[in-house]
Amino acid sequence: MFYQLLRTARPRQWLKNLSLFAAVTFGGELFRPDFLPRVVQAVAVFCLASSAVYIFNDLVDAPKDRLHPIKKNRPIASGRLNPSQAAAAAVSIVMVVLLWAWRLGPYFLLMVLLYLGVQLIYTLKFRNVIILDALLVAIGFIIRVYAGSVVVMVSLSSWIVLTTIGLSLLMAFGKRRSERTILANQKLGTRETLEHYPDTLLDSMISMASAYTILSYSLFAFQTSPRTMVPFFQGYLPGTLASPKWMMLTIPLVIYGVARYLYVIYEKKEAESPERVLLSDYPLLGTVILWGLLIIGITYGLG
Repeated sequence: MFYQLLRTARPRQWLKNLSLFAAVTFGGELFRPDFLPRVVQAVAVFCLASSAVYIFNDLVDAPKDRLHPIKKNRPIASGRLNPSQAAAAAVSIVMVVLLWAWRLGPYFLLMVLLYLGVQLIYTLKFRNVIILDALLVAIGFIIRVYAGSVVVMVSLSSWIVLTTIGLSLLMAFGKRRSERTILANQKLGTRETLEHYPDTLLDSMISMASAYTILSYSLFAFQTSPRTMVPFFQGYLPGTLASPKWMMLTIPLVIYGVARYLYVIYEKKEAESPERVLLSDYPLLGTVILWGLLIIGITYGLG
């Protein structure tokens, strides 16, 4: 039962909660001994909260999941996990989440409640409304980013919030495009929304979200680059580069990462699960790791 419950909790999805590190990382406070433990706890809280949401989703979706070629193997849909046990586990997890969030501060607790509320209305209503379903996914990521900010009271760049919106929309619409591809030759009532999403609309939204992500991140990188230069480089660079925008070095990686994800959507047709894509597509995973190392090096080595 524990194994099936763990599968339903979707540990792979916990990768999304690393977005809580955005504020403290880009704010130059990642390695503060009083900040890092609080952010780690905040990530753990959102991992538990998201798992409770996934359990609830599977309880609601079980009848339709049984008709899906992939989702039919989920523990609740396949009958390997008792629904009453799953419901009890979800309620218990939510209670732990709220208590833990309260101990981390009232503003953080508000973010957690807001996240749970958004996920609830998404599951019960708006996931069957085209475009609004993707926007609610984006709101979930924004809440995560702001939760990482309020738990340590570090200011957050508006441009990184806009980048988060673009990236989350790209993943949301890319996921729906891949789901339509998987179900292209099957007329199954697994998800009402997919029947109303024309491929042309999804392609347009994916293209728009890609351009939006790259543009907003580029502006973020330009405005938040360290203003100082390491003395070692001063003797080798010309005067015109006295104050280089070091963060802009990460822009090509973001462009490649977005382009690679588009390749996964349209050629590999594997974007139905974004977190699985990140862990299985090695060029994309390598790009994300390199981007993270470069961000830390620039922010904490040159700043």
